[in-house]
Amino acid sequence: MSDYYIGLMSGTSLDGVDGVLLDLSAPKLRVLAAHSLPFSTYFRAALLALNSPAHNELHKAARAGNQLAGFYADVVKALLEKVSAQGIQAADISAIGAHGQTVRHQPQPTSAGPAGAGYTLQLNNPAMLAELTGIDVVADFRSRDVAAGGQGAPLVPAFHAAVFGRADAAVAVLNLGGIANLSIVPAGASAEVTGFDCGPGNALMDAWCQQHTSQPFDDGGQWAASGKMLPGLLAAMLDEPYFALPLPKSTGRDLFSMVWLRHKLVPFTAASAARPQDIQATLTELTARTCTEGFKRYAKSATSLIVCGGGAFNRYLLERIQAGLPGVAVVSSEAQGLPPLQVEAAAFAWLAQRTLKREPGNLPGVTGAAGLRILGAIYPA
Repeated sequence: MSDYYIGLMSGTSLDGVDGVLLDLSAPKLRVLAAHSLPFSTYFRAALLALNSPAHNELHKAARAGNQLAGFYADVVKALLEKVSAQGIQAADISAIGAHGQTVRHQPQPTSAGPAGAGYTLQLNNPAMLAELTGIDVVADFRSRDVAAGGQGAPLVPAFHAAVFGRADAAVAVLNLGGIANLSIVPAGASAEVTGFDCGPGNALMDAWCQQHTSQPFDDGGQWAASGKMLPGLLAAMLDEPYFALPLPKSTGRDLFSMVWLRHKLVPFTAASAARPQDIQATLTELTARTCTEGFKRYAKSATSLIVCGGGAFNRYLLERIQAGLPGVAVVSSEAQGLPPLQVEAAAFAWLAQRTLKREPGNLPGVTGAAGLRILGAIYPA
């Protein structure tokens, strides 16, 4: 068995698929190829519709899962084309780690017994992906952790510890995807790794920007920077009970949706004094504030914050995070040898390797699971 693995990630931002082909044979991982494929406007709308009840939802979900497998297969094909000159082909890839597209995340039990257990649902068709690529696929990473009483997320802190951990200093890693999650890695693994979802990352900012500018995201945070943060609205948003919950905790679009935002906006839009760019500035401050407060509470010993995910390219957001963390070096994961848009995909290639080796992929201290568990289901080629 080779140590070539492909990782595929389509995150909460719903912007497309990121893929990487990794060589995991050495202590330090090596990215052999990377490829991104954006979703069409139609497919993104179809995925968004699945985040809330809709007519014939099961049929739409199954069709979208098939289409997502097609996107994944196209990314795999592109990755293999990029390494063909190195003599690497499909038969050399040990497995594809395909996270799938999260459309529901409800890990908290509602009552006793199996019927009341929590659940997490990632849209995918790993059997079709195995059929299309001729490569073993590892998928459904979250559900085993949830079955063991965990949140099923975030799963990336273990990878962050393996790749970004240092012997001489504690580090924190902030993934700014649709949802923001923070990992705290103590120096030399001297203590338990901590991780949790801070709250919204790009999801609300992107949705608001698209609604008012027809652009998919606020490029560099320029639009937010042109607005004025609204303290009253920020306070109302920060009053969300999720932010005060103890660890472990995770969240998603189930909570931080446009429905949530419209509810928070009611007292402020009625006065018609709030401009759309002011709302954007406030949403940016919400993401920055919840991330920095999480850092101050749980990462006091860390002197650096490594940022990855699409939000790493939002200059204004990073400025606001840096302003909230004076004395902390806020740096892109690019400086650590792994570009921001490759980190999560690389994490699921790494998790796929652990699945095949029958090694646990979760951190019970992060998710709250009853113990270490081997994650994922294997779909042979």
